[in-house]
Amino acid sequence: SGDKEQEYFSDGITEDIITELSRFSELFVIARNSSFQYKGKAVDVRQVGRELGVRYVLEGSIRRSGDWIRISVQLIDALTGTHRWAEHYDRQLEDVFAVQDEVARTIAAILAAHVNKAEIERTLNKPPAAWQAYDYYLQAMDAYVTYWRSYRVAELCEVRRLLEKSLAIDPKYARAWARLGGTHLTAWINPHDRDHLDPAALDRAHELVRKAVQFDPNVPEAQAILAHVLGRRGDYDAAIAAIERAMALNPNFMDWRFAEVLVLAGEPERAIAAVERHMRLDPFYVPLAPGWLGLAYYVLEQHSQALAPSRECAARAPNVRLGHLCLAAAYAQLGRLDEARTEAAEVLRADPKWTINKGARLLPFKRPADAEHLFDGLRKAGLPD
Repeated sequence: SGDKEQEYFSDGITEDIITELSRFSELFVIARNSSFQYKGKAVDVRQVGRELGVRYVLEGSIRRSGDWIRISVQLIDALTGTHRWAEHYDRQLEDVFAVQDEVARTIAAILAAHVNKAEIERTLNKPPAAWQAYDYYLQAMDAYVTYWRSYRVAELCEVRRLLEKSLAIDPKYARAWARLGGTHLTAWINPHDRDHLDPAALDRAHELVRKAVQFDPNVPEAQAILAHVLGRRGDYDAAIAAIERAMALNPNFMDWRFAEVLVLAGEPERAIAAVERHMRLDPFYVPLAPGWLGLAYYVLEQHSQALAPSRECAARAPNVRLGHLCLAAAYAQLGRLDEARTEAAEVLRADPKWTINKGARLLPFKRPADAEHLFDGLRKAGLPD
C-alpha cells in the first residue's frame, strides 16, 4: 500500500499469509522479519532467492479504500524469474480472512501437490469476530516493532492500549490475549518501571496467556509466549511441553524464545539447534537470537565459541543487557579481564541497578551449576553481588 497510515494493515495481512503458508510441512517458508527486509525496494527477485536461499518468491500489494480491499499477488520462480501464478482479490474487509486462507491454500497446492489432504484441510487460525478487532491487533503489532527499536516504555504502553481495544471488540480473540500477556512479561524482564521483577506482573502475564490458550489452543504464537512465561517462572517441563505443542501445530514455526527456555531448562544443546534453525528460517533474526546462542555455548563451557554470537547481540542491541553479560562472563573465564570489565561497565550503563542477585531472579536456571558458572564469570568481571 502506498498509504503510510495503512502500512500496518498490509504488513499484518502479509504476515498472516506467511504464517498460514508455514503450516504446510512440505514448504520451507522464510519468516516475516527476513521477508520484510525487501519491502518497498526494487530488488531483482533472483537476488532475493539467492540471499534467502529459496526457490520461489511471493510478492504483491494490498490497497484499502474504506471497507474494501484489493489484494494482488504473484508467485515467481526465483531461479528463472518466470511467473507461476497471479491473482487479485477485491473483497470487503470482513472477508479478508477468507482471502488469506485462499491465497495460502492455492500456493500450497501449486508448490506442493504432494501435501497431505489432511494438512490442506487443517484448521487455520480462528479469525476474530469482527475485522475491527483485527485492525487494532495489527496496529498493536506495528507498535511492538517500534518498541523493540526504541526500547521505550511509552511504546510498550501503546501496544497494550491497542490490544485492549481489540479485546473490547472481541473478548475471545486468542492472539490478542497472548500478545497482551507478552507485554506484561516484557515489562517484568526489562527495567522500565515498577513492573520490573514485580511478581504480580509475571503472574499477570501468565494469567493472560493461559486465557489465550483456553480460547484457542491451536495458535502457535500463544504456545510460544506461554513457554516464555513458564520458563521465567521456572516451570521448565510445562514450558518445553508448550514449545513442542507450538512446533506440532506448525512445522515451520520457530522462535528465538525457544532457545531461552531451553538454556534455562538445562538443555543448551537443544537450545543451539533451535536457535540455529530459527536463524536459518529468519536470516534477518532479532539481536536476542545470537545472544541466547552465546549463552548456550557459555553454559556448555565453550567460552571462545560464545564470543562471536554475543558480540553480534551486543553490537546490534547495545542497550540490551544479554550480549554484554555473555561477553563479560566469557572474557573473564578466558582470562581477558580488561575486556570483561569493559563489558561489565556496559551492563551497568544499560541497567545501573543490575546485580548478580537480580540476575539470579531474572534467569532462574534449573541446574544450579549453570547459574553458578555464569555468576562466577560475572563476579570475575567485576559485577556486584
